[in-house]
Amino acid sequence: MDAPGPYRLHSSLLYQLTLTSRLQERRLDEGLRALGLTRISWCALLAVGNEALTQPSAIAEFIGIDRTAMSRTLRQMEAQGLIERRAGAGRDRRQTEVALTETGQERLLRATPVAEENARHFLSKLPEGGAEQLRSLMACLREGEPRNLLNF
Repeated sequence: MDAPGPYRLHSSLLYQLTLTSRLQERRLDEGLRALGLTRISWCALLAVGNEALTQPSAIAEFIGIDRTAMSRTLRQMEAQGLIERRAGAGRDRRQTEVALTETGQERLLRATPVAEENARHFLSKLPEGGAEQLRSLMACLREGEPRNLLNF
């Protein structure tokens, strides 16, 4: 058996995956920044506006971040007028419910084309069927791994 050669960073598949991820993140970040959003605040708008999630813990789980990061994001979004937090209805009024404001709904509508265009930009470079294939392969790589992404 041959001894392995030196590790070659630039030929590493996972390094290539990291570079690709960072490229698409940077491009998306630039588009969202023009609207006063971060990736996390964009994801929170999606969670509340499109997925009808109202509990901060459910929103954090949807995004894949911890509760502390979610609380910080929600405070910033509330200061920007994108969301409002209020005491939950029912028996346990200690629970917080999150809702989009009119400004938050408008920002969600304006940010959606930015994210869609970013996806089109990168996915159009793949051959036919490549997007589904890549989606499946990435799911395999994530299988069994923790979902909490503290540095999302």
